[in-house]
Amino acid sequence: MRQIDHAAALAAWLTRIEAMHPAEIELGLDRLRTVAERLAVSTLPIPVITVAGTNGKGSTLRLMTELACHAGRKVCVYTSPHLLEFNERIRLPDGLASDAAICEAFEKVETARGDTPLTYFEFTTLAALWLFAGSGADLVLLEVGLGGRLDAVNVVDPDVAVVTSVGLDHQDWLGNTREAICAEKCGIARAQRPLVFGEQDWPDNLASEAASRGVLDVFAGRDFSALPGEGRLCFADGTSLPCPDSVTLGADNLATACQALMLADVPVSAAAVEAAAQLTLMGRCEHQRLQGVDCWFDVGHNLAAVSRFRALLPRCEGVRHLVFGMMADKPVKAVAAEFACDAASWYLCAPQMARAAAPQQLVAALPEAARYQRCESVADAMRCALDAANPGDQVVVFGSFYTVAEAWQAVEEQGSE
Repeated sequence: MRQIDHAAALAAWLTRIEAMHPAEIELGLDRLRTVAERLAVSTLPIPVITVAGTNGKGSTLRLMTELACHAGRKVCVYTSPHLLEFNERIRLPDGLASDAAICEAFEKVETARGDTPLTYFEFTTLAALWLFAGSGADLVLLEVGLGGRLDAVNVVDPDVAVVTSVGLDHQDWLGNTREAICAEKCGIARAQRPLVFGEQDWPDNLASEAASRGVLDVFAGRDFSALPGEGRLCFADGTSLPCPDSVTLGADNLATACQALMLADVPVSAAAVEAAAQLTLMGRCEHQRLQGVDCWFDVGHNLAAVSRFRALLPRCEGVRHLVFGMMADKPVKAVAAEFACDAASWYLCAPQMARAAAPQQLVAALPEAARYQRCESVADAMRCALDAANPGDQVVVFGSFYTVAEAWQAVEEQGSE
């Protein structure tokens, strides 16, 4: 019998799904619900926590996964986008979904959809839900792709809804104020079920949004908080846990993750918190030592995310070599200004995305008198930055998921040569 090349089959499926719908994004749930009902995944027989937010979603999900596994839970996780391979998006209790499993799920979705058009994200979300339904898991964690109210993952009713933060991003889709964006993100919440808000700086309409939806509101700063200075994480039920001095993915995200799990009846121990504090996540203020140089990678692509990343970077004794690529619809000038006071050399590049800003556009956004080099690709920028770096320098890769992904692909390809 001829052996099936599942990797090639998955690649073919992804190419086909990308071409299936004329729009990259089409918010709305009516089409999706129809197909979800045919697949029997509109309701999952497993507790579900859905996570939305401008920033902090990936870190909070990573922390929740570790904490829940520490408590003995079998966990499924759906995230997006991926950095190196599509399988990163779908995690089953025994690890990332295999190529063969994903292909099988795609076949089920294709059969169920009939002539219903689905976007790439809708199609892949349904495939993940189908895999989760038969996985034997006892907890599902879902990451919203864009907004919340009309996002594909909102086809499933969560037992606990989490909004990590609200900032200005994707304004063309979600609105031009924090309040408008807050309303969209809070749309994942359900009446009489908890809504956890993880940012202490609340949008002005947060309380009214929660009240209008009849949710059980649990808000950072009022009901729970991270108090690293006091060494405590405090929770809505009056309990507390020790807070480690350093939390790689953020003490605020750790507090949010713990609170959400507690509301889903998942116990969280001090030992689990201590272990979670050391977790890292690819592309989130991630440190690697490459060619003898300290390199930092961050996928943040809005001003709040990049500002937080810049604040977390350790002091640089030498020059910062900034590998910078960003989408043209992002606040490029404001983001570049975050590094205006650094001794820096810029390596400007465009990820292979239609929305990417051309290097010439990035030049116009740089601080006055900045040293820069226009590069042919992210891989070229990465090579140039590493070649130019001296002892005591840093290479910093930032601006977009796609910039970090292509930089990592270049590193891996170079390592395999």
